[in-house]
Parts: sequence; structure tokens; C-alpha cells
Amino acid sequence: MRYLLALLLSFALFGCNNKQNKKVDAHEIIKKSIEVSGGKRIGASIIEFNFRDIHYKAVRNKGIFLLSRVIPKDGDSIIDVLGNDGFKRFINDSLVSIPDSMAVNYTASVNSVHYFAVLPYGLDGKAVNKTYMDKVDLKGDSYHKIKITFNEEGGGEDFEDVFIYWVNTKSNKVDYLAYSYNEDDGKGLRFREAYNERYIEGIRFVDYNNYKPIDVKAKPEDLDKLYIDNKLELVSKIELKNVTVN
Repeated sequence: MRYLLALLLSFALFGCNNKQNKKVDAHEIIKKSIEVSGGKRIGASIIEFNFRDIHYKAVRNKGIFLLSRVIPKDGDSIIDVLGNDGFKRFINDSLVSIPDSMAVNYTASVNSVHYFAVLPYGLDGKAVNKTYMDKVDLKGDSYHKIKITFNEEGGGEDFEDVFIYWVNTKSNKVDYLAYSYNEDDGKGLRFREAYNERYIEGIRFVDYNNYKPIDVKAKPEDLDKLYIDNKLELVSKIELKNVTVN
């Protein structure tokens, strides 16, 4: 009888664990985070902002997009435009020809700023892989820790980059994120802490404190622990100014 009860208890615990695991779905967590941050509003909007003296504009409508930036230089305006049909550069109103290698770099630069401006929007794409890592505490709040990687096909030029998102278990908002990126001398790492949250026309915008690890051998998944232990160095602030949404 004791063995039977132990067996039944084991099955019961196994069933409970399965139910808990099913509830922790990285895809569903990211989906909720996208919704609470603006969701479909972002996909049908015109968003403009200034970042480091450069003007950015994003036009999105049912999968059609046009991401641009205007760089003032020596009395001229350099206008970079990235859309469904690729990248183009204009100087004032004239289209200019640039080498493919430079177009790749400019494309990544334009896309990166627009990408970070509306996170986690876009993380539900087919080329995005989401892995639930753990539930952790940061500064007294509980977070879902989720790893994001990208397929080579459809994942962009920087598909090898690795991202970690900390999604607040109560608000479903991304309060922290970390990522790796390629540098000439190896992998670079950054950890971002969101602040100055504001909603404009139902879309969430934040600024970030941008940190790097003191230990160059650190890994993206360890940056939350290094943040708690004050082993990160503040390198910059990511601030979006004069944000407008239509």
C-alpha cells in the first residue's frame, strides 16, 4: 500500500510539473509583452523621433514598412531609407550610388535604431527562436528570463547575435535586455536597463542605461547577475527625444 501511495504521489507531482512547464511558454510571454507595449498599433503607425541629433521616421502598414533617418552634414541632408525593396541613400533629393558593403552597414545601422525603439515588437517573427531560461529576481521584482536567437534565413545580417530579455511577470513589460554583437576583435556585450517609460498613442517607449561588463569574458546570460553585483560599467544613455506617433 505504501508503494502504491508513493507511486500515485509521483504521478501527481509529475503531472503538476508538466502543467507548470506548459504554463511557462516563451512564445506566449513575448506575445503578451508585445501586446502590452503597443502590439498592432505599431504595425499601423508613423513613428518619428530624434536620437543623437539624427531624425528617424518609421512608417508601417500591414507588413509594408519604410524606415528612414536624416543626417545633417555640412549644410546637406543625408537621407537613408530602408524598405521592403531594400536600402537607398539620398543626398538632399538626389539618389546616390554606394558600394554593396557600405549598404549592408547602413542597413544594419538604420534597422538597429528602429528595432530597439519599439521592442519587443518584431520578436514574433518566423525567424525568431525563443527559449525560456528561468524565473529570476531583479531589484525586488520577478522576471521571465528569455533567450532570443535568429535563423540565418530571415534573421538579417546579424542573425548570429544573441539576446536575453527580462520580462516582468506582473506587467509583462521588458525592463531589461542584454545582447551580444560582432566586433572586429570578438564579441561585444551590452546590458540595458529601461527607464523613463511613457505611452504615446498607446505605444510604449523607454530610454535605456547602456552598460558593458567589466569582465570581457562575461556571457549574455550572466549579465543580470553582474548587474546585481555592480560589475557593469555605464557606457552611454539611449534616449529617444521628441517622439511623435500617428
